[in-house]
Amino acid sequence: MRVRIGVLGPVLAWDGAGRELDLRGPRHRAVLARLVAAHGRVVPVDRIVDDLWVEPPAGAVGAVRTFVAALRRALEPERPPRTPARLLVTEGPGYALRAEPAAVDAWRFEAAVAEAAGAPPHRALELLDGALGDWRGAPYADFDEAWAGTERARLEQLRSAAVERRSGALLELGRPGEAVPELDALVAEHPWREEAWRLLALALYRAGRQADALAVLRRARSLLDERHGVEPNVRLRRLETDLLRQADPGAEGAEQVWAATAAAYDQTVDPQSPARLESTVGLLRSLALTGGAGLGTAQEQRAATVAAAERLADPELAARVIGGYDVPAIWTRADDPARSARIVAAAEHALARLGADAHEVDRARLLAVVAVESRGVPGPRPAEAAAEAERLARGLGDPALLAFALNGVFMQAFHRTGLAPERDRIGAELIALGARHRLPAYAILGHLIRLQARSALADFTGADEHAEAADRLAERHERPLTGVFTDWYRAMRLAADDAPFEAAEAAYRAAAARLDGAGMPGVQRGLLPLALLCLRLQRGRPLAFEDGTDWGPYEPWARPLLLLEAGQRDAAAAGLRGTPVPPGDLMTEAMWALTARAAIELGDETVQSSAAAALAPAAGELAGAGSGMVTVGPVSALIEALR
Repeated sequence: MRVRIGVLGPVLAWDGAGRELDLRGPRHRAVLARLVAAHGRVVPVDRIVDDLWVEPPAGAVGAVRTFVAALRRALEPERPPRTPARLLVTEGPGYALRAEPAAVDAWRFEAAVAEAAGAPPHRALELLDGALGDWRGAPYADFDEAWAGTERARLEQLRSAAVERRSGALLELGRPGEAVPELDALVAEHPWREEAWRLLALALYRAGRQADALAVLRRARSLLDERHGVEPNVRLRRLETDLLRQADPGAEGAEQVWAATAAAYDQTVDPQSPARLESTVGLLRSLALTGGAGLGTAQEQRAATVAAAERLADPELAARVIGGYDVPAIWTRADDPARSARIVAAAEHALARLGADAHEVDRARLLAVVAVESRGVPGPRPAEAAAEAERLARGLGDPALLAFALNGVFMQAFHRTGLAPERDRIGAELIALGARHRLPAYAILGHLIRLQARSALADFTGADEHAEAADRLAERHERPLTGVFTDWYRAMRLAADDAPFEAAEAAYRAAAARLDGAGMPGVQRGLLPLALLCLRLQRGRPLAFEDGTDWGPYEPWARPLLLLEAGQRDAAAAGLRGTPVPPGDLMTEAMWALTARAAIELGDETVQSSAAAALAPAAGELAGAGSGMVTVGPVSALIEALR
C-alpha cells in the first residue's frame, strides 16, 4: 500500500486509493509531523517528548512509544505481526520516517522548487504548478510549537520564492496576464518581497497596463519606506526608470545590453587571448557577490583561471589575474582548504617569478591573496604577508587595494585569544574607506567585523547597530549573503540575552536553513550542532544529539562533553587529553571554552591550566561571541572555575 503524507496544511495521510487514514489524536499527528520535519533523520525519543509537551508528564516516553505503535498500524495495516516496520522505523535512541521523497508533500515540494530554479520556463512552470497545487493551507497548521513554527516559516519562504519563479516563467513565455493575480496576492501578504513587487510591475506593464505598473512601484516604495525604513533596491529603482521611459526591461534594458556586449566580445576578442583571463576575473568577482550558486561557481572557476594564468609566459599578467579576485571574506575557515592552498602556492610562485622587478601594486595584491587565502593556516608567513601588503597599500594611496590588504590583516588577527579590540579597529577603518571611496562590499565587511568584535566585548547595542547598517547596505547594493551572517548574529543575541530556550533554538535552526545553498560550506559544516551545544551548555539542558550528527571541524572539542553526557568518563578523559590546540580563527575562544568545561567536569588540572592560560587575554569577553554565531558565556566565569 503506497501511503502519502501531507503537512502543507493540516497533517493528514492517505492510502494508495486516496482514502484518508485514521491518525488518531493530535499527539499522534504531532509525532508524525515532527518526523516529517526531520527530513528522514532520527529524532531521539527525549527530543520528541520535549517537543510534544512544555512540561512532560510522568510516563511521557511510554506515551510516545504508544503513539508510534498506533501510527505504524495506521500507516502499514498490512504489515504482518512482529515484523520490522518499514516506514516509521526505530533507530538508535529514537525514530525516523523512511518514506520516499515523493510520498511526502513538503519533501516533494522542496525537490520540485530546487529543480525549477535551473529549469527552462516550460519545465519550471510544469514543476511549480504541481508543487504549488499540493498546498492546502499553512504548513503544520495543527501545531504552534517552536519546531513547527520554524518549519512553517521556512516552507512559506520557499513557497513565496516558488511563486516568484513561476511568475518569472510566465513572463518568459509571454503570458504576463496570468502572473498578475498570484503576484498581487503575494505582495499583499509579504510586502517586503521586492522581487515580487518587481515582477508584478513588469507583468502589468507587459499586459499593457503601464499606469498600473507605475502605481505598483510607487506603492512598493511607500510601503518599504513606511514599514521597514528602506528605499527600494537597485532592480526596483531601475525598473521604474525604464517604465517611465516606456522601455520594456526585457527587450530594451540591461539584459539586452548584456547580450549585445557579450556577443560583441565573443566576436572581437580571440578565445585564446590572455585578455580574456583578466576579463574573466572581473566577472567572477561580481558573480561571487551574488551568493549561493554564483559564489560556488566563482570559486571553482577562479581556481581554473589561476591555473591557466600560471601557464602563461607573462608573469605580470599572471599576477594581475591571481591578485584581481579581491572579494571580501569574513569567515576564517576556507570553503575548500586544498583549493585555497593551490591559490596561495600560485601567488607565491608569481611573486618569485616577478622577483625584485615586481610592481608594488602587483606585489601588494599577491601578498593580500596569500594572507586572505591562508586563513586559519599556522605559521609566520601569512601574517608577514598581511603586514607587508598593508604597508605597500598605504604607501600607494590606493583605497581599494588598502581595503583588500586590511581584509588579509583581519584574517591573520587570530594568533591568540582576546584580539577583538584589534579586529574592531580594522572594521572601523574598512567602514571609513568604504564610505569615503564608494566601496560598499568593504563597508559591509567592516560592519560585519565590528558586529563580531562588539559581540565579543558584550556590547550588543553596538553590534545591533552594525548588523542594521550591514543589512541596509546589503539591500541597497544586492549583497544577499550579508543576511546569512546577520541572521546568525540575531540568533546568538537571543541565546546571550537569556531569551526562552525554545525561541533561541528556533532562531538558530532558521538561520541554519538560510545557509542551505548559500555556497559557504566552510561556514555551514558543523555550525548548527555547535550552536545548539553551546546553547544547551549555557542553559543547563541535556546535550541530546541525533546519531550521525555532523560536527564538522568542531568534533574534537565537542566529543569529550558528549561522552560525559553519555556517562563514559574514561573515554571522555582520553578524548580530552587528545584534544588539539584550537586553530587561530573566529571559534578559538569557543573551542577553548568547550575544552575548559570538559576539563572542569573531569578534574583534569593539566588541561585546566592550559585552558586558563589560553583564555586569560580574553578575560573581558564572551566566549565564542566574537564569531557572531555562538556563545558559551563570559570567559571570566570560566577562568574563575578553572582556578
